Amino acid sequence: MQKAFFKHALEPVMIQREENEEADVMETCDRCNADMENTTERTQEEITISGNPAKPQGEDGEMMLKRMNESHSAVTCWALEHWQIAPDDEILDIGCGGGATLKRMSEKVTTGHLTGVDYSPVSVETSLETNRQDVESGKMKVLEGSVESLSFADDTFDKITTVESFYFWPAPQENLKEVRRVLKPGGTFVLVADTYNKEGLDPKTLENIYRFHLFTPTREEFQELFEKAGFEDIQIHIKEGTDWICVEGKSDKNDRKSGTLRNIFIASSVFDE
Repeated sequence: MQKAFFKHALEPVMIQREENEEADVMETCDRCNADMENTTERTQEEITISGNPAKPQGEDGEMMLKRMNESHSAVTCWALEHWQIAPDDEILDIGCGGGATLKRMSEKVTTGHLTGVDYSPVSVETSLETNRQDVESGKMKVLEGSVESLSFADDTFDKITTVESFYFWPAPQENLKEVRRVLKPGGTFVLVADTYNKEGLDPKTLENIYRFHLFTPTREEFQELFEKAGFEDIQIHIKEGTDWICVEGKSDKNDRKSGTLRNIFIASSVFDE
C-alpha cells in the first residue's frame, strides 16, 4: 500500500519535471536558432561589405553577385513587364552584375543579340558563367567596360537597361548622355532600382544608402536627369507598397535625322553663296 501511495504521489512531480526539462530544451533550441539566424545575417552583411557592391571583387564579390541574382529577381521581373522585348532586338545591359537580367531577357530574344557590360572583372566572369550557353552560341557577349565611355558606335542598340547599378555611376548626368548616344533613334532605355529617395524609407535602407554612398534621386530628380540627357516620352513607374522605381526614356526618332538635314542645309547655303 505504501509503495503504491508513494508511486502515485511522485507521478505528478515526475511529469512536471519532464515538462520543465522539455521546456528548457525548447528554449535552448530557440536561442540556438536565433543565434544561427543572427550569425547568417551578419555573415551576409560582412560578405556584402567585403564584396563591394559598387565594384564586386574577390570571392565575397562572387558570392554576393550570386545572391543578388536571386534577391533582385522580383524587382527585375516587375520592371521588365513595362518593356516589350522583340525577338530581333539588340539589347545592352549596363552593370550586368551576376548576369541574371541578361539570362531573363535572352528567353525572349531569338534572332537578336544581347551584350552585357560591367567594369568589375568579377561581374564579367560571373555573368559569363551564368550565360555560358548563350555566349558560346554567339547570341550574347559580356565585356569589361564603364558607362563613362561605352565602346560602341552611335545608334547601336534597340533597348538598353541597367538594374541596381545607377547608384554607383560616377557622373550620372553625363553617363545618361552616353547611354543615349548608343541608343538607336526610337529606342528605349529602362533604369531599374529597388530604392529611390522618398519619405518613409526604413532605417536599414537609409543605413545602406549612407554606408555604400548610394546615389538615390527623387522621382522628380529622375525626371529632370532624363530630360537633360535628351530622352523623350519619359515614364516613371512606382510599385505600390515598395520602394521600387522604373524609369523609361526614349531616344527621339527624328533627332539625329534633323541634325543631318540641318548640316546639309547649312553646307548647301554656304556653297550657294
